[in-house]
Amino acid sequence: MVLQINHKSALPLHVQVEKLLRELIDKPEYREGKMLPNEVELAKRLGISRNTVRHATNRLVYEGLLIRKKGIGTKVADNNNVVTRLESWHSFTQEMNNKGMSFRIFEIDVNWVKPDNTVANFFSISHSTEILSMERLRGLDSGPIVHFISYFHPRVGLTGKEDFSKPLYKMLEEEYATVVATSREEITAKLADEKIAAKLKIKPGSPILKRKRFVMDPGGRPVEYNIGYYNAEHFTYLIEIQKSSK
Repeated sequence: MVLQINHKSALPLHVQVEKLLRELIDKPEYREGKMLPNEVELAKRLGISRNTVRHATNRLVYEGLLIRKKGIGTKVADNNNVVTRLESWHSFTQEMNNKGMSFRIFEIDVNWVKPDNTVANFFSISHSTEILSMERLRGLDSGPIVHFISYFHPRVGLTGKEDFSKPLYKMLEEEYATVVATSREEITAKLADEKIAAKLKIKPGSPILKRKRFVMDPGGRPVEYNIGYYNAEHFTYLIEIQKSSK
């Protein structure tokens, strides 16, 4: 396969690289364990910056399609994560309203923070760039059920003075012209540490669901990195997958 992109195309370079990487992923030799070209080599071949290659690679790593190991290289993952399209997906507030459930907000905490490695890599920003962090503790009258932590890309333009009690994605679209289009999710079962247990009013070591959500706009640009900690005793996460007609 010839590794090349069109430098005169109106399609952004990182999108072209992403398409190229997806084509490589489908090759039998890479599915069988062959390492992908490293970022420096690929950047030289394509005549672009390493950061552009890293941007495209990060996207596929967060989709669970690639695994990157420091000092070793990048290879195709053995399994793929579930991808949830937002045509039938809403913010938590909208989703609960649609179900006729009245959820309370127990706490909202908004701060400007410097991202850790994971968040900075997802947003493709410097670790020294301050971003908005918003934590919300949600639940029923009987008590909290879920603790959300959201980080937002600086491009969105949030100030920290917004009314975060409103449906989040509706507010982003109406007030900041930021439309969310795709959510990629990673769900794991965990035992609550002391901090999360205190938030959810449960005993340390109680079972919880930890869900990471990577939210992108229609152009594939990251908008939000969200972590949700759910009380597993009171919450079931349902994923519906339709069989492909192909």
